[in-house]
Amino acid sequence: MTRSSGSTPSASSDVRPIGRVESPLVDRASAPRQGDEGSPEAWLVFEPEVRDGLRDLRAGTDVLLLTWLDRSRRDVLVVRPRGDTNRPPTGVFSTRSPDRPNPIGLHRVHLLEIDDLRIRVSDLEALDGTPILDVKPVLDRDTER
Repeated sequence: MTRSSGSTPSASSDVRPIGRVESPLVDRASAPRQGDEGSPEAWLVFEPEVRDGLRDLRAGTDVLLLTWLDRSRRDVLVVRPRGDTNRPPTGVFSTRSPDRPNPIGLHRVHLLEIDDLRIRVSDLEALDGTPILDVKPVLDRDTER
């Protein structure tokens, strides 16, 4: 367990997956770079212990999905955006590259169907088996926080 300075005894930076992605995408090289670039429909499959947290999700809405990009490199700080060698080298924190010190994926997905612990989504470019870390609502400026 890792603690940051000044943290309370119960605070930690441990993160555990709450589910996994089921997708026909299995090869990073052939996967779309962004969810709206031709991603196939996929399923989010959640662990039973988070069932209550899913209860107010509704088909037809968008959510932000956080994933752990488990096949990414963690030693990369400079990339060429979209792998384009004609683009200048760019600091990874100014890009959406999956290769980064903490490879957390951020995906805006559309909920198509909810079947207990399984949620069918569109616009997800994550590979099959990608761990799910969290789900958050999409808030606009008019939404009460």
